[in-house]
Amino acid sequence: MSLKSSNKVETNTYEIEVTVDAQTFADACKTAYMRQRKSIQLPGFRKGKATQGMIEKVYGEGVFFEDALEIVYPEAVQAAIDEAELRVVDQPFDLDVTVMSKEEGVEMKMKVTTYPEVKLGEYKGLTAEYGETEATDDDVAEELKNMQERNSRLVSVEDRAAEMGDTAEINFEGFVDGEAFDGGKGENYPLELGSGSFIPGFEEQVAGHKVDDEFDVNVTFPEEYQADLAGKEAVFKCKINEIKKKELPELDDEFAKDVDEDVDTLDELKDKLKKEISERKEENAKREFENALIQQVIDNIEAEIPECMNTNKTEELVQDYGYRLQMQGIDLNTYLQYLGQTMDDFKAQFEENAKQQVKVSLALEEIVKAENIEATEDEVNAEIDKLAEQYGMDAEQIKAAVPAEQLENDIKTRKAVELIVDSAKKA
Repeated sequence: MSLKSSNKVETNTYEIEVTVDAQTFADACKTAYMRQRKSIQLPGFRKGKATQGMIEKVYGEGVFFEDALEIVYPEAVQAAIDEAELRVVDQPFDLDVTVMSKEEGVEMKMKVTTYPEVKLGEYKGLTAEYGETEATDDDVAEELKNMQERNSRLVSVEDRAAEMGDTAEINFEGFVDGEAFDGGKGENYPLELGSGSFIPGFEEQVAGHKVDDEFDVNVTFPEEYQADLAGKEAVFKCKINEIKKKELPELDDEFAKDVDEDVDTLDELKDKLKKEISERKEENAKREFENALIQQVIDNIEAEIPECMNTNKTEELVQDYGYRLQMQGIDLNTYLQYLGQTMDDFKAQFEENAKQQVKVSLALEEIVKAENIEATEDEVNAEIDKLAEQYGMDAEQIKAAVPAEQLENDIKTRKAVELIVDSAKKA
């Protein structure tokens, strides 16, 4: 088996000619015969006892050719690709078998899509905005407000009408053209007014009514609502059974001790929150700074990226999403039915992200080559130890599960990102 020729026919596409010698192909025909003989019966022979020669005489010399080609194809093609020193990014296509016989072997042509040539632009000394990292008093106040909300309680209100922000327990039944519709009825439903959980305009019409009030709410279903109700006018017959308002705890030392056992006073809690918020803002600033720099790097590269790379990455992202759903006990197809989406619609949501990831990968790999970035044995071992601790596994288990080459590439890529960031300027 060998490469006969390799010719570039267009950007990122090569046509290769692959040969398989006669003996190798004849051996593959024999292997195909051995696999199938038990299921073949010829007149005068018991099932499975007919010789290869007799079967070929009855059905033709090429009876085993197709299966034999499948046997030799993978190794022959891979050997030719390696010999041509091509980095292929997808399965070969446009296969044309020009010769196939025991006497001459096999000759075949095919096209392969190769890894794109990438021309780097500027990637060192870039400038990007670096966000604010210091927590303000307003940030702390907002965090305390959220903590109050999380620790609030609902208390009944009887001396006034419902207001936005209250929770009204209501009975309701919806009608379209005077007819009740499925899913339009509820009893003692706790509706938080202003939450936007009901049809637009519904909650505002509940506000202003008191306990035991019976009233109509007139709304129009949004055009994007489920098909049988989309855009239709509806009347909901409603009754308020109870009104509850949110009661927030006082911001004092007792509150501070209740929400955080490590502090004794409200001032201590504020100091702790200020530090935590600053740390979060620092992390966000770093991430956004890095993302902005990477975006500049990929905007600066020149490359004609084969569409199959984007398609394959999209498939990879979808499969990863499906795997994560499985970990939660949900099947992807069931999930799509719940969303009312087709698989094509679902995949379309990943396409832009996939294109972005492909560009980032291409750019960083090119930087690794340009800067001769390497991963040392100590760095690989440190990465293995880190993963082992993260997943509660032995180092040997990590080595068996994750190829060393993958770990090395991850380290090199991380170093390329660090080079970009370390050389950059904060605006």
